[in-house]
Amino acid sequence: MKNGLLAFVALVTLVTLVTLALSAHVFAASSAALSQETLDDIAKHEKIAAAHTEAAKCLRDGKPDEVCEGALLAACKGVAIGKFCGMKH
Repeated sequence: MKNGLLAFVALVTLVTLVTLALSAHVFAASSAALSQETLDDIAKHEKIAAAHTEAAKCLRDGKPDEVCEGALLAACKGVAIGKFCGMKH
């Protein structure tokens, strides 16, 4: 019984690893096919996300909203729109 369970766990582990490897391969192949426009949008999303993360840390540190919002706007300048650093789609 114990050997059968070990064999089953080994098989499930192997299947999981193969699935992950194939998923990574498919993802890498699809990433190469992305247009420059899509890659630019991804970079904008990442920059905006980082700015929002910093704003959250600022607020968590107890700084006033005005200070954190000012830093957010500065970090998003030229990339995002509006008072709260949004992205136009």
